[in-house]
Amino acid sequence: MDMKKVNSLDFTEFVSVFRNVVERCPLVAAAVWSHRPFSGLEDLENHFFAFIDALPKSGQEGILRCHPDLAGRDVLMGRLSEESRREQSHAGLTSLKTHDRLRLLHLNQEYRKRFGFPFVVAALLSDRATVFQELARRLHCQPESELRTALDEVKKIIHLRLIDLLDSHYFGVEPPQGRGLERRQDASERGDSAPQASSDLEDDPHTHTKEVEN
Repeated sequence: MDMKKVNSLDFTEFVSVFRNVVERCPLVAAAVWSHRPFSGLEDLENHFFAFIDALPKSGQEGILRCHPDLAGRDVLMGRLSEESRREQSHAGLTSLKTHDRLRLLHLNQEYRKRFGFPFVVAALLSDRATVFQELARRLHCQPESELRTALDEVKKIIHLRLIDLLDSHYFGVEPPQGRGLERRQDASERGDSAPQASSDLEDDPHTHTKEVEN
């Protein structure tokens, strides 16, 4: 799909195509649609980033809680989104041996207990060893620092999922390296207005969709 096609999509079509660019958060795609036309991949992804940056801390944590645990219950029960299944499979996390799966389960539980949201990493840019190393390392980070790191990983995932949906000529574009957080700081210094965002996100365990509280 090229950008001309993207810009021609009506609201329902756009949300249908981009609903899982942010894991289990179609409301973000719904908000981004209003910013058409987009000049290219970077412009499109910047609007996804800006929405997340404009959320309060509770909303940003809600975005993170939309993500499944790596090699967790959703893997075992076949409940992963297609995107997450492909990404976790790439990193070798859907075929772990029992002792590795139990070790990762323990680390995931410790991480959730410390930070209140699941460990998020761009699995397409990782392998099994890297995931274990990063989870063990980040488990000891300070909460505010870890929130920023986790959101940067979400932005890498957004970037890669958008590439997957758009024309192949975007392949080879480098994933963002904290760019969204830098933009937020720059915009704040300039006094730019931020996109309207929700105050919180709630997880519906039955539908795995998110609702916005105004």
